[in-house]
Amino acid sequence: MAKQIGRVIYATKKAPAAIGPYNQAVQVNETLYVSGQIGFIPETMEIVEGGVEAQTRQALVNMGHILQAANCTFNNVVKTTVLLADMKDFPKVNDVYKDFFRENFPARACYQAAALPRGARVEIEAVAVIGEVTTVSESSKSKH
Repeated sequence: MAKQIGRVIYATKKAPAAIGPYNQAVQVNETLYVSGQIGFIPETMEIVEGGVEAQTRQALVNMGHILQAANCTFNNVVKTTVLLADMKDFPKVNDVYKDFFRENFPARACYQAAALPRGARVEIEAVAVIGEVTTVSESSKSKH
């Protein structure tokens, strides 16, 4: 018989409700998968005004609430994927992104998408690890 693997579904009212058949986040073992967040204001489910910077900030605030629901912070995030409506917005998104990811930056991919939900300019998803995260520098790792 195959080993059973449990999963935990996270949903918080502090972040926008899913607008389709998915969850805000799913944890399997010590890995948390956070669904793509766009700049929705949770109470109205409308995209925040103010352009890509405001949308990026709101998307990351929303992500922060989901991370908190799983007892995590942005320090637990090890990988993000950023989707942009226009790659020219990359520098503006980076300026906001670094307000949330201040150290121990996660790995990241960034793509331009043909279209994002509800006309959003940016969407960000994340993979985080559960537990206390410490960074081991390359020089202190043993050589293989």
